[in-house]
Amino acid sequence: LLNINVGGKLFQIAYKVLAQYPITRLGKLALYTDPVKKLQLCDDYLVQKNEYFFDRDPSIFHYIFHFYRSGVLWVMDEMCPSNFVEEIEYWGIHLKYSQRCCRILLEEKQDELSEYLKIEKELEAELEPLESGTQFDGKFLGRFRKMVWNLIENPYSSVPAKIIAVMSSFFVLISIVGMTLSTVEEMKNKTGKMWMEQMEMICAIFFTSEYLMRLISSSSFKNFLRAAFNAIDLVAILPFYIQILFENLDDGEMQYHEELHKVENVSKLGKVLKLIKLMRIFRILKLARHSTGLRAFSFTMRQCYQQVCCLLLFIAMGVFTFSALIHSVEHDVPGTDFTSIPCAWWWAAVSLSTVGYGDTVPDTILGRMVAFVCISFGIILNGMPISILYNKFSDYYAKLKAHEMSQ
Repeated sequence: LLNINVGGKLFQIAYKVLAQYPITRLGKLALYTDPVKKLQLCDDYLVQKNEYFFDRDPSIFHYIFHFYRSGVLWVMDEMCPSNFVEEIEYWGIHLKYSQRCCRILLEEKQDELSEYLKIEKELEAELEPLESGTQFDGKFLGRFRKMVWNLIENPYSSVPAKIIAVMSSFFVLISIVGMTLSTVEEMKNKTGKMWMEQMEMICAIFFTSEYLMRLISSSSFKNFLRAAFNAIDLVAILPFYIQILFENLDDGEMQYHEELHKVENVSKLGKVLKLIKLMRIFRILKLARHSTGLRAFSFTMRQCYQQVCCLLLFIAMGVFTFSALIHSVEHDVPGTDFTSIPCAWWWAAVSLSTVGYGDTVPDTILGRMVAFVCISFGIILNGMPISILYNKFSDYYAKLKAHEMSQ
């Protein structure tokens, strides 16, 4: 018998049993005759007791010991997959000796663990800024740029940095409220327009100053342009300056039309100007910089894009299927709205979403039966991924808050 001491526990295995697995560590230990090679395979050798000592986990070695006795490697659910794989690699035992059911469960646990670690790493990266305070050491105006960086990117560094973060969110809300009020009929008079323009100018000046401060405090111009939040900041301030440019061009064109007595012609620049003004709605995305909830929502959509794409695919299939069915049973009804399959797409879409505006409804009994099946399918379809998305969102939100508080 070969005496083996693993972590303080003694095991005895016959030499002829170990010799059946010559590639394993204990198999080599049983077959080698050179004492020097044997000592290279173990951590220590006790001469008095004739024991080979291994400083490994004895609880996992029980399964290694069972493998040599039975020829089957069992894997228990409560084991850490990474630790177990590390141990069997040390002992030189391949996973192929385990049962197929155990091997499948172990691989699933390994995938779950790797996915969990990947998500944890991405969640930590979600809160980490692109720059760090140490990157300014030894650079031009490094101390000043570091101070600016702390004010803009690290709201927990000081009270002024927290005030700037709150002011950023406040100006975003003010800008959105101003854009909303500018469409109200009562605010389209001269006084209302003046107030809206002044409010827009103040917000644009603040956003421009904030963007320039981030640009100054950036250690890499290329990384600054690649950052998604910086692109959002740029989209938030560009409409204001483009609007000023187009309004000046529009005024020149109107003067030219007045000279030609064509004031009634609508300027094409005016339509472009409306589109530019509409781009200001993207300023609300700036709130994601200081909102953990919006970050968690964005992170959930990125992690669950496969489920979301499958949901959209199923919705598209349902729209095409039920629009074809409703058209086939309703197209002969006088005065029907289902004159073609494309005309039935809207009805199928609102029915699958269970909204049901009622602007287009079937008239025949068979059409109503199709509508009932469509609505039932929509309820099942919408109910399946909602719980998955919500559970992941709540989990990611809790983890983001925990990482944020720890930082």
